[in-house]
Amino acid sequence: MADPVKKKMLKEEIITYAYLILYIALSSGQIFFNKWVLSSKEINFPYPLGLTLLHMVFSSVLCFILTKVFKILKVEEGMTLEIYTTSVIPIGAMFAMTLWLGNTAYLYISVAFAQMLKAIMPVAVFILGVAAGLEVMSCRMLLIMSVISFGVLVASYGEINISWIGVVYQMGGVVGESLRLIFMEILVKRKGLKLNPISIMYYVSPCSALCLFIPWIFLEKPKMDAHGMWNLHPVVLTLNSLCTFALNLSVFLVISHTSALTIRVAGVVKDWVVVLVSALLFADTKLTVINLFGYGIAIAGVAAYNNHKLKREAIRNISDDSQAELTIPMATCKP
Repeated sequence: MADPVKKKMLKEEIITYAYLILYIALSSGQIFFNKWVLSSKEINFPYPLGLTLLHMVFSSVLCFILTKVFKILKVEEGMTLEIYTTSVIPIGAMFAMTLWLGNTAYLYISVAFAQMLKAIMPVAVFILGVAAGLEVMSCRMLLIMSVISFGVLVASYGEINISWIGVVYQMGGVVGESLRLIFMEILVKRKGLKLNPISIMYYVSPCSALCLFIPWIFLEKPKMDAHGMWNLHPVVLTLNSLCTFALNLSVFLVISHTSALTIRVAGVVKDWVVVLVSALLFADTKLTVINLFGYGIAIAGVAAYNNHKLKREAIRNISDDSQAELTIPMATCKP
């Protein structure tokens, strides 16, 4: 009896690791793909807003086809107009802001440096979480945030070709992503709605597309008209959009087999892969010892932050299980 159980466990582990490798590969590949499309030395499609809008429209259409036409995937129920207007729309707007500003940053700074700046994300999430009442300030968390901030500062100091415009765009993307995560946590904790990534894509993508379409009309459409940039490289852009959708699906697969925290840990591995591989792929990436040293400090802080979140989630799960055990006998008790 033990052998079939061991075989089943081994099979599950192999599938889980395969999904993790797929996520890391797709996530890293999408970053390089976007840089390649936006770069003036490669595809030369310098319209990050238009590229992001295309991703959201593509995801919206594919989600509708997969969930409503072929019904391959299921959208979870429970969405109301009140939840949509107060939570989904802000999440969609922040998601649009994150992708737009993050992609724009690639026009000014290297992929490696952009990933180094992203390491500041836990700091922004924690500060906004404290402001929203979702996090509690403590000496331990203050130390972790200080380590991450110091690491990012050292990595920035070691950057050779720094562009402050690119830094501003990237940090704007970090703030947008942090706000999106805060709104997501509010949606789950305070409104009790739990959505899988496919459901989130189904509801959020159209909203993000609308949020991107309005500024695109005023900011990039005139430039595309003036430069005759409607030759959109349809094959390349379709593949780019398909990779984005595949990345979101890989997130769904990883979370369904592990947890959201595993995605964050895998994200740390992915960031190192992106930093090191980008030095080989792109001429604008020149890594220094100070770069890597500072980034190593920041990643150590991020690892400590993830470990702290893991312990908190474990304690919360134990507490929820204990409460469930206490309420079950009371519910079955007869007067």
